[in-house]
Order: sequence, then C-alpha cells, then structure tokens
Amino acid sequence: MLFVITGIALLTFSLLSSNKKTEKTGVVFAINSQPRVLPTIRFADAKERAMTLQDFRGKFVLLNIWATWCVPCREEMPTLDRLQAKLGGPDFEVVALSIDRGGPFAVSTFYSEIGIRALRIYVDKTGDAATDLGVVAIPVTLLIDREGREIGRKIGPAEWDSPEVVTLIQGYLGAAAPDQPGKR
Repeated sequence: MLFVITGIALLTFSLLSSNKKTEKTGVVFAINSQPRVLPTIRFADAKERAMTLQDFRGKFVLLNIWATWCVPCREEMPTLDRLQAKLGGPDFEVVALSIDRGGPFAVSTFYSEIGIRALRIYVDKTGDAATDLGVVAIPVTLLIDREGREIGRKIGPAEWDSPEVVTLIQGYLGAAAPDQPGKR
C-alpha cells in the first residue's frame, strides 16, 4: 500500500512540476481567488524554540516546505537564499521549513555545504506542518499575506530569485504596504 501511495505522490509531483512557466511570474504559481485561512502549524527554529506562522504576522512570507534529501529542493535552495538576501526584512521573509527528521543539525550542515547565508533554519521533524497544509510532494511553496493567509501556492521547484518572481513579490509588498506618514 505504501508503494502505491508513494507512486501516486511521485506521479502527481512529476505532472505538476512539469507545467510550463507562465509569462507573468516565470513559474507556475497558482494565485488563490481569495486569500485562504491556514491552519496553525508548529515548527522550531535553529535553537529548537517553538514557533508558528503567527510569529511572522505583519510580514509577507514565502513558506517553502523542503528536505535535504529532496534533490529538487536542494537545487532551488540557493535561489531562495538569494531572494531572502534581496527582499528579506521587516516586510518579507523566506521561511524555508525543513521536514528533515535530523532537525536543525541536518539543515545547518546542508546550509554550510552549499553556502546558504541569508536563510534562517526552521524545522518540523514530525512533518505535521506539511500534512496540515495538504502537502503531498515537496518542494511546495506558499505565498502568505500579512494576516497569515495563503495567497498562492507553487508545487515543485522554481527559480525564486528570477526577475519575474521578484517583481511579483514586490508588487504584493507595494500593493499592501501599510500607510506611511507623509506619503499619499
């Protein structure tokens, strides 16, 4: 039975990740017609302190569910790191959430091996976060608004620092920027 489920998951991943790129974003990123409320997911940071997405409230978040043993995940990680280096700050954060059972040590080792510098370590050793979000194959990436709602989802790897994706995210950041004194 496990073999059948694994086969279906791999087939689904193959079909979904082989979709053609859209001209607008450079990746197949399904934008929801309305923001979707997400379940509370629990994970830990590098020091194994408990966290939830509520800890990022007020920021746009690009939540990437991945693992060190996932080849497409490994390949896209440098692009997520460059995106965080370029856009990360008080309004936006890339949250690369590993589902590795090895915890922060496995992620830290991998980050060191490939030169990841801008991404923080976030881990869900149980895999419950992925299950609660309805993830059937990795990598999966969710764009989450300031209120913690899912705006869109991408199944499969992407070039996250491409000009098209950067422009898309900057568009959301600009469109939803809080009122600033002296600006109209």
